[in-house]
Amino acid sequence: MTLSLRHARVRYGPLEALHGVTLAAPAPGLTVLLGRNGSGRTTALRALAGAVPLSGGAVVWDGADVTGVPAYERARRGLCLVPDRRAVFGSLTVRENLELTAPAFDTALAAYPALEALLPRRAGTLSGGEQRMLALSRALLARPRVLLVDEPAQGMSPAVAARTYELLAGLDACVVLAEQRLPPVPRDRPTLVYELRRGAVVFSGEATEPRQAPGAALRARRSGSHPPE
Repeated sequence: MTLSLRHARVRYGPLEALHGVTLAAPAPGLTVLLGRNGSGRTTALRALAGAVPLSGGAVVWDGADVTGVPAYERARRGLCLVPDRRAVFGSLTVRENLELTAPAFDTALAAYPALEALLPRRAGTLSGGEQRMLALSRALLARPRVLLVDEPAQGMSPAVAARTYELLAGLDACVVLAEQRLPPVPRDRPTLVYELRRGAVVFSGEATEPRQAPGAALRARRSGSHPPE
């Protein structure tokens, strides 16, 4: 299974945010859309989910053109988007947020044990990192075929962030992450990287040296040399 953008263009009024972007995310597998704010990585994620319309190009899923398929129908088919903001229902408790996805949520608490003590709390009162844990645990409960996550570890402690990337990398699904920096992805599982800049793909390849600084690693891949450890 592959989810892809083909020569995708997205406009916000008079401004074009994606300039003919082509990328493919296989399943099972981990794909990282890398770039600074304004690079187009979030727009690419939203285009895959159907949250923004294309002004040109196509979205292809399992070999079928789903460009005209609305976001709710893509969700019914197993696609889950976790945005970087407003990813939880703030007026509901943590327990209620989880129960909206599944009546039994032991697997969510196993993924993030810290949520158990927060079950009676309203989600809107949680810290940013706690809200990310809740949003991701809801996504995990949904058992998606495709999981799109915008900055999954935002606000998390280093230990919880490491646990998050471990969980995401272990899913039997198509997982696409939008990140500002290359995350600590596992060496034993192929990870595709697409670097976006000003709405265009400027690099694509495998993250063969994920624990190095992304800028140095990407420069090294382009030149064929290896950056210092």
